[in-house]
Amino acid sequence: MKIINVRTAIIEGNFPWVLVKVDTDLGISGLGEAYWGAGVAELVHQAKPILLGEDPTNIARLVEIMIRCLSGEGSQAGATVTAISGIEIALWDLLGRVHKMPISTFFGGRFRDRIRIYADCHAGETPDPLDYGRKAREVVAEGFTAIKFDLDTQNPYTLDITDDSHPRRRWFEPFNRIIGSREMAWMVDVVRCVREAVGPDIWVAMDMHWKFNVNDAIKLAQALEPFDLIWLEDPVPPENIEAQRHVTHSTKTPICTGENLYRKHGFRELIEKQAARIIAPDIPKMGGLAEAKKVADHADLYYIPIAPHNVASPIGTVAGAQVCAAMNNFLVMEYHALDVPWWGDMVVGGQPIIDSYIHLNDKPGHGLELNDDVARAHVRPGTSYFGDEP
Repeated sequence: MKIINVRTAIIEGNFPWVLVKVDTDLGISGLGEAYWGAGVAELVHQAKPILLGEDPTNIARLVEIMIRCLSGEGSQAGATVTAISGIEIALWDLLGRVHKMPISTFFGGRFRDRIRIYADCHAGETPDPLDYGRKAREVVAEGFTAIKFDLDTQNPYTLDITDDSHPRRRWFEPFNRIIGSREMAWMVDVVRCVREAVGPDIWVAMDMHWKFNVNDAIKLAQALEPFDLIWLEDPVPPENIEAQRHVTHSTKTPICTGENLYRKHGFRELIEKQAARIIAPDIPKMGGLAEAKKVADHADLYYIPIAPHNVASPIGTVAGAQVCAAMNNFLVMEYHALDVPWWGDMVVGGQPIIDSYIHLNDKPGHGLELNDDVARAHVRPGTSYFGDEP
């Protein structure tokens, strides 16, 4: 069996979902997904000549070839690794279809048949903390048992350094990373309202998007300790692992980070210095399924749970769930498409998430087939659907 084509389709959801197909001369294809980003689809096509004529079942070998041959494009991190991730996921799907086995089988089998999902709720309808509580109740009523909110947006006490069309560019003081006293109080009120709205049994996480300094991040994390968060995500910028470690070891609130790291090498220092209590790799971004499993196994040496960041379509989400099933230290995975009503309709059979879980079956590969009518209806204007005319 040989690879004869590599194709892409960019679906416009709440993010551009870069779908990847790898075709073989036996008529069997694999379907993967790469994290969105400028140039990712182009980099997938740049890898195509490297793959043509190769045996698609030699996945580790092909990934290493792509890393070496695309080194000039930056295959240690960034968009090139992301493009390779989408191809790698498609290859695992193809391997599963060839052998009529689910992807999880190739990673040692499953610790669990259902994968817990948390819903990213973003923010309340207004800056009123009570609105955050109302939204939390609504999402829990949909069946989710774990939720996350952004704690760095909509704050009425921040300064606007651009305009209201860019709410994530709002800070109390935009460059020295401090949290003002009123801003701090508002954040605590938001968490209090969310916790009171959903009760003690729902997992609640909060995201800070790397905005704040070490001192203020520690003050906030300590102030949130009474609310039993499952984690506080990315409170400080991601570059300095020592700073991350200092925050993590200064609070009982678990600190989660990792979505900006690539390949197993990118996670090494974070894990070995135990600079986070929870590691959040983005699987279609950081290197793919096998690389995520290596990161999980490394983290397990320190008994650190894995909670993948995820903004993918059903393809990347369920493919990620397959490898999460094979991680003994898996905790929960993100769902980031509450505002995309057709997210589940993209695949045959509809919504893969039922009552906060993806229930895995024994279908080959990741087990999904695209609903071509729905996917094609949302193709990015001016681009093709796996090579068809736009």
